[in-house]
Amino acid sequence: MKNYSEITPYIQKMADISCGSNGIRPEMYSEHTVYRGLRDLKGHGVVTGLTEVSNIKAKNILPDGSEVPCEGELYYRGIDVRDLTKGFRSDNRFGFEETLYLLLFSHLPTESELCEFREAIASYRSLPSSFVRDMILKAPGKDMMNILSRSVLALYAYDENPDDISIPNVLRQCLLLASVFPMLAVYGYQSYRHYHCDKSLYIRYPDPSLSQAEVLLSTLRKSGEYSDLEAKILDLAMVLHAEHGGGNNSTFTTHVVTSSGTDTYSAVSAALGSLKGPRHGGANIKVVKMFDDMKANIDVSSEAQIEDYLVSLLDKRAFDRLGLIYGMGHAVYSLSDPRSDILKECAKDLSREKGCEEEFALYETVARLAPDIIAHKRKMYKGVSPNVDFYSGLIYRMLDLPSELFTPIFAISRIAGWSAHRIEEIQNAGKIIRPAYINVKEARPYVPISKR
Repeated sequence: MKNYSEITPYIQKMADISCGSNGIRPEMYSEHTVYRGLRDLKGHGVVTGLTEVSNIKAKNILPDGSEVPCEGELYYRGIDVRDLTKGFRSDNRFGFEETLYLLLFSHLPTESELCEFREAIASYRSLPSSFVRDMILKAPGKDMMNILSRSVLALYAYDENPDDISIPNVLRQCLLLASVFPMLAVYGYQSYRHYHCDKSLYIRYPDPSLSQAEVLLSTLRKSGEYSDLEAKILDLAMVLHAEHGGGNNSTFTTHVVTSSGTDTYSAVSAALGSLKGPRHGGANIKVVKMFDDMKANIDVSSEAQIEDYLVSLLDKRAFDRLGLIYGMGHAVYSLSDPRSDILKECAKDLSREKGCEEEFALYETVARLAPDIIAHKRKMYKGVSPNVDFYSGLIYRMLDLPSELFTPIFAISRIAGWSAHRIEEIQNAGKIIRPAYINVKEARPYVPISKR
């Protein structure tokens, strides 16, 4: 079989030519007043649309127009996520389905509405005949996000009305995808585990009475067993990953692709491709691996050694040598990330059940030391705090979830926000999103091949 992944001498030569042809210098962005990454010179996001789906607050505006950082706040359809999570947790209920309903329909469901909605999701929680065999088991892959994206695109072929972008049809498609995402991710992992890791293959079918979090745990584990605390904490993590302000990369991708008038499967597949990137959805894996490297190379009972290790991370002398302390800092939040605050308490509870108190204590130590070290080394004074990735990776590891599923779990959660934003884009935009780029290459004459 031909090795299509081989970098041949020709490809390397042409890549070198391509790299040498880039004449765009960093200072040119300022010269042309171009906000690279859609961030202005103060780090604010460039506004590209309007939304009612969610909102982030990280600063207060004073009467003189100056900005003062505040504790981070996150709102889903105007409801503080702290209040939302406190509400269903105080009732000892699962919250993801309620959150999905809120994001889609802009109001909290009554008890009867929630019951009807859960039944609707359960009714979609099945895959076409032979889909698992033909689309997942016969083409096992090593990356679960790619398998998930491929499976989403394949479902287009099983939809008798795939291209209709009327709101009822798009809503149907969104509910279908939300309901089957846990199965697609877990079955993709099982195929990888069997065909690439030589492990036993087992495919468990979901119980229609279970919540999304319970479906994931029950189909993933050979025994199908899980504790109530495990399921409730995974459910909470899914709620906190369900949506985030509309300006994140994968949600913006959803808006851009939706604005072209394309089908739901293509839009969601594009969002999955965006989320896969380590700068977006893959960060919690980096956090866990960073802590593994820390434990392998220093005495983590010594706070002085931990501090030295964090400095070496920023100096590009440790771990992946990219100069980052993963899980610390956020593009918007400064003093705190509300999602991280909530997950921290859950991680503490779970560490007691799993006997991981020392591991949790190490995370607490890093969370306490890192902000001052970053502020000093990077001269950052806006405030740095743990973000949602800092504790989510720890929680997933304590839940004995494979790292291959960390980012797919993000997708299983974020399909809620993507769906709400896709519907909002269809309802309100009516124009294709087409940004402008400034060309900085001067015109030049065509040279006949005989004279080159």
